[in-house]
Amino acid sequence: MTFADGMRPWHDLSMLLGTASATLVGLLFVAATVGSRYFTKETLPALRVFISPSVVHFACVFVGCLITMTPTPSWLVAGVLVAGVGLFGLSYALVVWRGMVRHRYHVRLDWEDRVFYLAAPIAPYSIIAGAALLAVLHAEAACALLAGASTAFLPIGIRNAWDMTVWTVIRTDG
Repeated sequence: MTFADGMRPWHDLSMLLGTASATLVGLLFVAATVGSRYFTKETLPALRVFISPSVVHFACVFVGCLITMTPTPSWLVAGVLVAGVGLFGLSYALVVWRGMVRHRYHVRLDWEDRVFYLAAPIAPYSIIAGAALLAVLHAEAACALLAGASTAFLPIGIRNAWDMTVWTVIRTDG
């Protein structure tokens, strides 16, 4: 069985997740435009903490869906590409963490923001990295793990996008 054969049962889910993530990235750009007069050099840390992670997470889901829908027969190639997404996401989580620590006085975050902007995305990225290893080993379980991890990003991203939108609107109305 090829990687493409393993992903065939997940085709519709990949289409739905890819479409949703691309659409949500577009909506984040609209939300950023609405709140653009609030974002200045002084509020740049907030922009990086709120908008950038959501865009990155949705973009990673989109790229992951593209990888799973690519008709590659090679489990190795798919595993390496998926590993790139997982490792990039984990690396980006470190960047977000560093930004939260460095700018903790400029950006006041509640505990739930810390969970959803930092901790929650680490689990799906770790699962994606694990799925990459399974793909390299030709294990069909990699396909289910990829689908599950990508699906987990939607509620995380939607919550974060809503939180960012409310946060921005409250500040632009004042």
